[in-house]
Amino acid sequence: MKPRHKRIALIAGGLAAIGIAAAFVLNALDSNIALYVTPSEIAAGKAPQGKAFRIGGLVKAGSLKRESVTVSFVVTDTVKEIPVSYTGILPDLFKEGKGVVAQGKLDASGRFLASEVLAKHDENYMPPAAKDALDQAQKAQQAAPATGKP
Repeated sequence: MKPRHKRIALIAGGLAAIGIAAAFVLNALDSNIALYVTPSEIAAGKAPQGKAFRIGGLVKAGSLKRESVTVSFVVTDTVKEIPVSYTGILPDLFKEGKGVVAQGKLDASGRFLASEVLAKHDENYMPPAAKDALDQAQKAQQAAPATGKP
């Protein structure tokens, strides 16, 4: 084999190895990325179907119900509400009326089945995406009565 052919084969083999490695990395990232969705977006049908995602908002006051280790509550962005069910131990800072982010999937009935629940760790902290979503929902709610649209 000529030196030129050896170089071409070596370059082709290197490119193939890089391509395979990139495919593995992209596949791993795709399976571990969880999109953030608000209750209003879920109600509008914008939630990913069959994939895990994160829902964030406030725990509606009076909605927390405990049945042994299964907990159900409602997450709201002050406009729409989504029922959530979680089996496990909740974080110590989890309370009604406080911010929460839950990761999981929607079931066929529209209930969010959480596999992980995160509570905010500081009284003044809220994830930026959750804060923006709550602000937009409140603006939309205030604009609706002014324009006469529901």
